[in-house]
Amino acid sequence: MIKEMNVKDWEQVKEIYLQGKLESKVEKSANYFKNGFNCSQAVLATFAEDFGLSEEMALKIATQFCGGARKGEMCGAVSGALMVLGLKFGHYHYNAPEEKGNAYKIAEEFMNRFIEKNGTVVCRELLGYDVSRAEDMLKIKELDLFKSTCPKMIQCATEIVEQMLQE
Repeated sequence: MIKEMNVKDWEQVKEIYLQGKLESKVEKSANYFKNGFNCSQAVLATFAEDFGLSEEMALKIATQFCGGARKGEMCGAVSGALMVLGLKFGHYHYNAPEEKGNAYKIAEEFMNRFIEKNGTVVCRELLGYDVSRAEDMLKIKELDLFKSTCPKMIQCATEIVEQMLQE
């Protein structure tokens, strides 16, 4: 059972936030990534508990999506973001074409916003190298692209999700 919050509770939450004790979503996703989780895990886990999904389950679900599912395809941060939007707007009723259509429109809107900011959603294009090729992985590591490019993609995906959830 969810406890109703009174004005005093909200004031305490506001005070904690103003004191900087609550991480923003962008900070939270960055911290997941800094602590060894991948891009898709960082984005999904950041929002998971807001939708009743445990952190553990979110981290497990998103594990396989980083690096474009290890083939340089769709950026893992994008995959994580789409999973978050699915938790909020996903289609789950039988014979509900409007619900399905709305979910697809939301996914398309996210993709358009991400592409507008980054030019693509394809991991190998964002990195400039393909994670599925051994010689490219050497270059990615040499240039430290996972530390320079991926955090920007995680931040971007997290910010777009936050915006879309508030609209």
